Amino acid sequence: MNYQGAVVWKKAMKLAIATCRCAAGLPAEERFGLRSQMTRAAVSVPSNIAEGWARESRKEKAQFLAIAHGSAAELNTQVLICRHLCWLSHGQSDPLLKLADEVGRMLTVMRRGLRGGRSEEVEGRK
Repeated sequence: MNYQGAVVWKKAMKLAIATCRCAAGLPAEERFGLRSQMTRAAVSVPSNIAEGWARESRKEKAQFLAIAHGSAAELNTQVLICRHLCWLSHGQSDPLLKLADEVGRMLTVMRRGLRGGRSEEVEGRK
């Protein structure tokens, strides 16, 4: 299976697309601030999953999944900041937070699978 068939990558893509759409509604003065950081973090998640997928060694795969996981956590924090600043409503932020959490949990399982050698978890089929 290639990375585009992995559930985790598909969910990460949904997260990236939803974040980019949501970030477009942030204040114009945030174009090069929080909006830019949010979109970079969101795009980093599926991008690093894909790059890790293409790597040969478990160590390299794990490294890219760790980067994706970190980007999901970074995005989670940025969404919370926007919500506290009243730039995003609960209706806008809750779906992003839920997806970021779900992707983060899946990445945790995949990273554990790399350490333990369970291919179905590493390939995102579980």
